[in-house]
Amino acid sequence: MIIPGLVSATFKTESPDFVLAALKKADLHAVEWSENWHIPAGDTALARDLRERTLAQGAEIAAYGSYYRLGQNSDPAKDFLPTLQSAAALGAPLIRIWGGGTASSELDADTRKELATEAKTVSDMAASEGIKVALEWHKNTVTDTNESGLSFLDEAAADNLYCLWQPTVALNMDERCAGLDMLEARGRLLNLHVYYWLEGKRRPFAEGLDEWRRYLQHVNRNEKRYGLLEFVLDNTEEQFLEDAAQWKRLLQETAMN
Repeated sequence: MIIPGLVSATFKTESPDFVLAALKKADLHAVEWSENWHIPAGDTALARDLRERTLAQGAEIAAYGSYYRLGQNSDPAKDFLPTLQSAAALGAPLIRIWGGGTASSELDADTRKELATEAKTVSDMAASEGIKVALEWHKNTVTDTNESGLSFLDEAAADNLYCLWQPTVALNMDERCAGLDMLEARGRLLNLHVYYWLEGKRRPFAEGLDEWRRYLQHVNRNEKRYGLLEFVLDNTEEQFLEDAAQWKRLLQETAMN
């Protein structure tokens, strides 16, 4: 089952009230709350408040969208703690992190090993709270190719470390679908970040329906996960509501096939 929702960073400059209202208007059922834009790391009071308000609206907490980035922390255990505290207060089942800031092809073996060790450290910390960790699937990180991303999971060797997935511009269509297959085969695919870009520019989601039909053929619909909209054209509520309607319609259509 894919539960439709949104990434709160879709509306970076808007308040949590706006995000919750937009979620309700669109009849979506989950939120990935953003660390940088809506729930700062360490603000456990706000995290608890938004947990209660999200659940009261009949929606679920999909994730805590952290901007913790591997390889940029002098003391990972100390630096990750505020992120973990907010995620726990929010009741988030997973924390999104970033796999460094360098293309995998440019990483030497020692640096890659350091990143894997750090990923293991923060994953173990999250596991103590019953929380999973998921790497953003993104260019210029350790997940910028399918092979690098899957190898990194092995190198980190953390049972609760997974990957999110999105149609990154770093990969072509066949590579994207292959990545979904590889993650599914390993049981390491969690949520989807849902949007449509053409030639590196945001477009209405309706224009990408055929592309997303193909992606969904590579996703196990028997597993519960969240399909979260982001990157709305011009950041308007009107376009968001249209994208949400198209996404829900596509999920219904493909679930019956």
